[in-house]
Amino acid sequence: MESESLDVAHSFYLFVISAAFTPGPNNIMIMASGLNYGVRASLPHLLGICLGVPAMLLAVGFGMSVVFQQKPWLHVVIQVAGLLYLAYLAFRIARAQPSSSGFDDDSVEADGVPPLSFMQAAAFQWINPKAWMMGTGAIAAFTTSESGGMHRQIIYIAVVFAVMALLSAGLWLCLGSMFKKMLANKRIFTLFNYLMALLLLLSVAPVVVSLLGRLFS
Repeated sequence: MESESLDVAHSFYLFVISAAFTPGPNNIMIMASGLNYGVRASLPHLLGICLGVPAMLLAVGFGMSVVFQQKPWLHVVIQVAGLLYLAYLAFRIARAQPSSSGFDDDSVEADGVPPLSFMQAAAFQWINPKAWMMGTGAIAAFTTSESGGMHRQIIYIAVVFAVMALLSAGLWLCLGSMFKKMLANKRIFTLFNYLMALLLLLSVAPVVVSLLGRLFS
């Protein structure tokens, strides 16, 4: 029995690590933010991810999932809104230019457009397709229906996701800042932003395919 619990724990941690560190909307966006704005100016965005993801998980775990079961159209609306907003963010990343003061400063704005704020990044998790898949998948796979135990499990999952979000998004943010110092050529800098925008769109391609299948099935 103890061996089975350890196997479940190992599976859970592998799931969280792979979900947190692999490319997705949050990681690509925070990397692009590090590239365009630097680490200091991107900290509100980072903290918004770290607190927004567990807040969404707790809400889903403590009852929002029931609402979506009763009203599946509401989940479709959220998915469509998320995809449209991601397309806008991809456009914004592609159009970003280095600040007029150069590549080596932690400027607050690039080309007059401010980075995402704490509230924007936290609210984004509610329409982030990958965050929804991670959260609902973890709650479905790694919680039990034990009396009183499920709520503790959901809180534990949210805390683990918060820690992993800090580590993974922090790593991607630092990578973006490192690239900012390396990409001293404006043309290469612009091409890199286009690549980030393309990766952001590709990261949600499976969600688009799934959504279209549901709408036209």
